[in-house]
Amino acid sequence: MTALGFLYPGHSAEDDYPRIEQLLGSDIRLDVVHTDIGTDAHRVDALREMGSAERLAAGVEQLRMSGAESVVWACTSGSFVYGWEGAHEQVRTLAHSAGMAASSTSFAFVHAAREIGAGRVAVAATYPDDVAGLFAEFLRAGGIEVGQVRGAGIITAAEVGTWGEEEVFALAREADSPDAEAVLLPDTALHTAGHIPALEKDLGKPVLTANQVTVWEALRLTDRRVNAPALGALFTKEPIVQV
Repeated sequence: MTALGFLYPGHSAEDDYPRIEQLLGSDIRLDVVHTDIGTDAHRVDALREMGSAERLAAGVEQLRMSGAESVVWACTSGSFVYGWEGAHEQVRTLAHSAGMAASSTSFAFVHAAREIGAGRVAVAATYPDDVAGLFAEFLRAGGIEVGQVRGAGIITAAEVGTWGEEEVFALAREADSPDAEAVLLPDTALHTAGHIPALEKDLGKPVLTANQVTVWEALRLTDRRVNAPALGALFTKEPIVQV
């Protein structure tokens, strides 16, 4: 059994995690601990406070007790708002307080894009334009070329959590462009776990979504690779082992 730990801010789309656990169909357990979201706003000051070391440290002990082997801060905006170097410091501090390998969803996107060979991506963000732009800057700092960026202008994670399939597909289509090798949907408050194969079929290219890449990153930290086509192209890099 591989136990993976996640620090998830508030309550929006955390039900993606049990769904992903089921789709992995393996000896993998996903343990989610909720952190204090503070002010629910896609605003730089609120996001920096949400991702503070104190708020993340508060959830670490519960994950240690669960036997988690790695921990990922399951929040994209609450990590990339610190910038490339600041996000590294955030992860280093989390790893120290948790006593285990750590990362964040922002770094998960960079690593996942590299994994699928997507050098140029499009961004379909629920955020306001200024916050979406900070995510694009973060990706560029990680060596990923960013083409079109679409922001939906939503302020709260609570509202994002109410979006269904129709809104998710519409945003992804608006952001996509012919030269993009993948489309990224960066908000962990957005329900996407049940839509990824259909999104990839609709767009004709890989799609990376926040909760999907967060779980993949936690697996990467524990040197686990799982073939799970129901979770999209990212989870088909590992060949199926015939027993």
